Amino acid sequence: MTISQLLFDPADLPPAVRYQTLFGNLPQFPQQVKRMGRRPLSRNSLLKALIYKALRKLPTLSDLTFELNNNPTISQVLGLNPIDAAPSVERFSAFLHDTPNPQFQEIRRQLVQILSDEEVISVSSVSIDSCPIVVQLKENNLKTSMANRFDKTRRPAGDPDARLGVLIHYPAPNKKEVRYFWGYRNHVVLDTTTELPLCEITHPANVHEIKVAKSLLLQAKEIFHLPIEWVLGDANFDSEDFLTFIIKELNARPIIPHNPRNELKGYSIKNNQVLCEANLPMYRKGKMRPKRTGILYCQYSCPIVYDKTIRSQYITCPVFHPKFFNQKGCNALIRLERSIRDEIGYDTQQFKDLYSSRTAVERVFSRLLSIAMQNPTVRGLVAIQNHATIAHIAVLLVALTAHRTGQKDKIRFVRSFVPKFMSGHDQ
Repeated sequence: MTISQLLFDPADLPPAVRYQTLFGNLPQFPQQVKRMGRRPLSRNSLLKALIYKALRKLPTLSDLTFELNNNPTISQVLGLNPIDAAPSVERFSAFLHDTPNPQFQEIRRQLVQILSDEEVISVSSVSIDSCPIVVQLKENNLKTSMANRFDKTRRPAGDPDARLGVLIHYPAPNKKEVRYFWGYRNHVVLDTTTELPLCEITHPANVHEIKVAKSLLLQAKEIFHLPIEWVLGDANFDSEDFLTFIIKELNARPIIPHNPRNELKGYSIKNNQVLCEANLPMYRKGKMRPKRTGILYCQYSCPIVYDKTIRSQYITCPVFHPKFFNQKGCNALIRLERSIRDEIGYDTQQFKDLYSSRTAVERVFSRLLSIAMQNPTVRGLVAIQNHATIAHIAVLLVALTAHRTGQKDKIRFVRSFVPKFMSGHDQ
């Protein structure tokens, strides 16, 4: 039976009209080169189907196949033949595993560029953060019995590309819980005004956030030519090298709070003397410039170990500091050069107001997670990268469609926009 023999044209049904409007704004993959053999499925149709899966929050690829087999209306909108069987789970899985992530990134980049050209996005401040993607592995299932579950020297057999990461949870103020997982992290730079993601990439969970943030910020500025004035981030990004990068290379201002872990502890300064935790004047060893930081310090060490006069008075450390027994006592580095942090007005009202807008990143991840970005049904770095990028494409596509249909206040209504706010007249 051909489509013309049907009693009705599936494209005339209301849900199809809505999704036609949505997918009409989606950039296309380059045309595939024809080859001998069976005609391949369109990559654009497969991408539309996976975007549909994300927006409908279908849990698995099996659910997507079932939906398409029982909904010829949507199948035709996606560019599939509603009479034929829907693509199999294996076909969708192969599409995610075999398609290089830069091809999906190019579609995502085009959407951001269109949103920028149509003045939906006009960035003055951006926020940076990352979100964990926990893979469905037996190592992550605490109900299973397993030795050395979180041994980072071994690789999980179910996904050798996954790496060990850390999840930090605060169940109550000043109370921190740490949990380990095998998987990946999706790193994002977003516009804090529109709360739309600008750049993203997924890496194994053990890749440091700062290293990835630099490349993403450069992409946001160089590819989209966005005038970034402020870069917002949490205390994990409080690195002198990263702060210098923002100020000197991006010509922007960092809105990143102090990280207490970066503050030297274990000594105090009174009457121009550096005192250890035992309240003894520390021994001045001299100036040093570590290669790792390139910063000039004055080094002070344990007086009991290095000062013969004080050593004759004490057999051991008066406060029994563990460093006295595990190494050559305490060591303190007093910075002699000006810090880049001196250029940041942490106590100004502007800093506090801008930092409060960093919560936009939490709402962005909430929308991405609402379309199952954090619950992948595939494994492997390339497939996970594509899975996450498709979630970002879905978010940007909804924003562009809302803008072009005159509903600019709905650009962040990811899951509810198509069924609730689109009609057959929004074309």
